[in-house]
Amino acid sequence: MACTISPEEIKRVKTLGFLNNKGTDLFNGRVITVNGKITAGQAKTIAEAAELYGSGEIEFTTRLTVEVRGIHFDNIEPFREYIAKAGLQTGGTGAKIRPIVSCKGTTCQYGLYDTFALSEKIHERFFLGYHNVKLPHKFKIATGGCPNNCVKPDLNDLGIVGQLIPNYNRDICKGCGNCKIEATCPMKAAKVVDKVITVDKDLCSRCGRCVGKCPFGVTAEGTPAYKIYVGGRWGKKTAHGQKLSKVFTSEEEVLNTIEKAILLFKEQGVQGERFADTIARIGFENVEKELLSDEILARKEAILQEN
Repeated sequence: MACTISPEEIKRVKTLGFLNNKGTDLFNGRVITVNGKITAGQAKTIAEAAELYGSGEIEFTTRLTVEVRGIHFDNIEPFREYIAKAGLQTGGTGAKIRPIVSCKGTTCQYGLYDTFALSEKIHERFFLGYHNVKLPHKFKIATGGCPNNCVKPDLNDLGIVGQLIPNYNRDICKGCGNCKIEATCPMKAAKVVDKVITVDKDLCSRCGRCVGKCPFGVTAEGTPAYKIYVGGRWGKKTAHGQKLSKVFTSEEEVLNTIEKAILLFKEQGVQGERFADTIARIGFENVEKELLSDEILARKEAILQEN
């Protein structure tokens, strides 16, 4: 069956989260989850909607959204109305904040913070709160629970990596010859030298594996923290994000830094370029200076009013 839908209508419904199955009047409807989470009731509603208005097939995207296949153009609005009764919406396309991606740090043995809780706050404050804010290009955010980087935070426009900074008390090190810290460190950053534990800070990833391992209390405690990468991108032109020099120790600092990055991208980005390109053009040192100060927040209202 040849496509009878105009290019203008195909473009319009794409902004609603419906992607055309090329050459047909059928679309994939992209349903937004809260970072991969839906309730059992919502899952049931999606399944019912897929059978009523689509092909009955459901897919999962790399950004943790759900796509229902085979929705006819005439069924787009009935589909949206049906899933809305379960508090669901379609979207996840366009030059705006994309759905937030989170690893399983909340439950993973290596997770250093509650990734679900933080990603939900980011979802509410930026995916929903900035829903009507048009950016130069799409902006992807990922929250990773530890330096294992399973969710690839450094390949997103902004990525968060959980940290646990060991608080070393070298004065009580016994130089025991059976160092649990050295044996535990996956980066080989911790070594006993001249019977005292030493740490190569350039090698240390602040994964926190050594915290609590020493029987004498050398690393009895650690400081929870976050590392932030900016300017990552995967695809045809891969770019590894650059980490900010500051290690953040509060959730509110992280949320404010995300907002500053979005505002900076809207203010200084050129239409059609990704955040990585903006950073390359204006210089990472200038971007970092803006993100580590609060000056851009004073321009927030003016920036958001710009076309």
